Amino acid sequence: MSDHTEMPDRYRIYAGQLYPGGGKPALADQLVEIEDSRIIGIHDADGDAVDARFDIVAPGFIDLQINGAGAVLFNDTPNADTIARIVAAARSGGTCHLLPTYITAPGTSYADALAAVRSWDGPEVLGIHLEGPFLSPEKPGIHPAAHIRPMDEGDMDLLLAHHGRLLLTVAPEEVGAHQMQRLAAAGIVLFAGHSNAGMEVMRNAVATGLRGVTHLFNACSQLTARDPGVVGAAFADPRLAAGIIADTHHVAPDNLRLAHDQMKGRLCLVSDTMPTFGSDITSFEMAGERISLADGRLQSQDGRLAGAHLGLDRAVSVMVDEAGIETADALHMASGIPADILGIADQFGAVDIGRPASLTCLNQRLETRAVIVAGTLFEKSAA
Repeated sequence: MSDHTEMPDRYRIYAGQLYPGGGKPALADQLVEIEDSRIIGIHDADGDAVDARFDIVAPGFIDLQINGAGAVLFNDTPNADTIARIVAAARSGGTCHLLPTYITAPGTSYADALAAVRSWDGPEVLGIHLEGPFLSPEKPGIHPAAHIRPMDEGDMDLLLAHHGRLLLTVAPEEVGAHQMQRLAAAGIVLFAGHSNAGMEVMRNAVATGLRGVTHLFNACSQLTARDPGVVGAAFADPRLAAGIIADTHHVAPDNLRLAHDQMKGRLCLVSDTMPTFGSDITSFEMAGERISLADGRLQSQDGRLAGAHLGLDRAVSVMVDEAGIETADALHMASGIPADILGIADQFGAVDIGRPASLTCLNQRLETRAVIVAGTLFEKSAA
């Protein structure tokens, strides 16, 4: 993605199809007027001059789970420079806003990630996602199993002292009910992930503040005849949201469609992307393991999935072209639903007058051509 494109203080973009958000169908031939980082007008195209033209304009994509991009991994150097490179690379996949994601690491090293996000000054970063270390040793996935551990009072103090949005992935069977209650009461968004929890544990967790499930189907207990597990709980409980990785490597297209149909309005797209995305590198080190990209799949040397090489625009196109859902619904999964999970649906996830100008602009193949973040236009360089 190029540096931002200089535009007038007040400018107009043409949308061949404008998706207003919320799963609503597209409006044809629309003009969106932007001034001082906000949308000030939306109306039928009138033939006047415009400053930019796009086939599709949609609410800006929000990625709740992004580990790295642009040849950097947040875990390696959790600081402002790393965040800036992730933000810039993520734009090439249509992402306007994100939660830098810090996975399981030794001790309380996650405190550095919390501090880095608190110090970030910009509209792109909406908070932070801590995925671990409070996970199940039975479901480590690619996380370093040696550093998975229970939550103690020192962790509680660090987490409760954080100021800003925090999505925390835990294995609910490994975290006490009182801890869950205190974290939820502080406004921390609790998701279950890397968990072997059964249905009863999931029910109790929801009662104490659990809000959703991280990367549905992956590294969690599955739906079986005698216990619905984490997957079944997500399907059955309307209070639970979930993220899902739509790259065809993590979840089969038929299961993407099944999850969408069972959780419509509660299921969002996440990238789970890694340093290879938005860069020329094809491998990197993570927690002492060599991770390599082959045929679009990131994996460890022993063949385990290790995050994704994925932009949210590609995730949207997979949902449409391979899972067979409507474009409006797929776009909502990348914008409005994550905004709702974070409690900011009054600001993001819809194109409307008075809202921040946060827009993802695509071609007819659902490939990113530009993003607009707080009114600033970033255009993708021609291939």
